[in-house]
Amino acid sequence: MAQEITTVARPYAEAAFELARDANALAAWADGLAMAAMVVADERVEALLRNPRVEAEQKGAFLLEVCGDALDLKQRNFIRLLVHRDRILLLPDIRQQFDALRAAHERTLKAELITAQPVDDAVRDRLAAALSERLERQVTLETQIDETLIGGAVVRAGDLVIDGSVRGRLGRLTGALSR
Repeated sequence: MAQEITTVARPYAEAAFELARDANALAAWADGLAMAAMVVADERVEALLRNPRVEAEQKGAFLLEVCGDALDLKQRNFIRLLVHRDRILLLPDIRQQFDALRAAHERTLKAELITAQPVDDAVRDRLAAALSERLERQVTLETQIDETLIGGAVVRAGDLVIDGSVRGRLGRLTGALSR
């Protein structure tokens, strides 16, 4: 089911990305899609959008009213298109794919640094610079604390996972000893 959603959402995400890129408005589109996706993801709004008794025009008008001035004319038309094609509930997936297309275009990547202890800014900045060089992209590093790691750190950057945690090392050692 998730694969189907991704497949159906992809052409809409690509179309939105092309419109945004051609208008040199990637950031504005990302913000507008994020806002609209957040509205659509609300369970009360989702119930309204799933209701077959509510006409598409009413659904579209409601969404556009809630989003207000956060959407420009092309974004509003995009939302109307999704409503009329009964694809509006795919908006969170469309937004996610749009963000991935934007990151690839801008050569950026969000990475996650998970540590057992807080990390000072200098260490975080050095790690971000090293990842940027290795991955040949501008890396933005977000930090998170997980005390179950015992010590060390785990870095997740796209498909790359670097597990330098004590918990990870103990797990690898256990696996090696059990062979």
